Amino acid sequence: MKPNNVILVGLMGSGKTTVGKLLSRQFRWPFYDTDHELVRRNGVSIPTIFELEGESGFRLREEQVVADLVKHSKIILATGGGVVLSPSNRAQLTQHGIVVYLRGTVEELWQRTRNDVNRPLLQVDDPKARLAELHAKRDPLYREIADVLVETGRQPAHVLAQQLGNHLQCMMR
Repeated sequence: MKPNNVILVGLMGSGKTTVGKLLSRQFRWPFYDTDHELVRRNGVSIPTIFELEGESGFRLREEQVVADLVKHSKIILATGGGVVLSPSNRAQLTQHGIVVYLRGTVEELWQRTRNDVNRPLLQVDDPKARLAELHAKRDPLYREIADVLVETGRQPAHVLAQQLGNHLQCMMR
């Protein structure tokens, strides 16, 4: 039996933080976000960490945050989009909770992220093409660790969270 943590994975813009906060209210469990925790611990933004240490430095910091947060019990955890790139993270997540993959199409994700300047991986000449590359690379990894796959579509976040929360509560009984 897995611990009673709910861990949300998916690409940037899939709604992990929004849905996570809603699930936190529904479950009355604390909510954590690995990206927010990274910023809190380091005192600088994620783009700054990328600028100073590159993606590899960021990923090492992310692994430590994941390892620390999964030690909790009865939490809702939203992860950064690239968390699944690390085999260590994938193992930690699957061992310590029910993993929910919030899956959106490239077009949906693009619509949600296109004006966000705090997405270092999208600061390229063709950000939509970059998002498609990330989707192609990461989708199999998300699927590999997911206990539940939710197509986010165009439904409102509160409806998605309510339905997902009901499903998860049934799974945990």
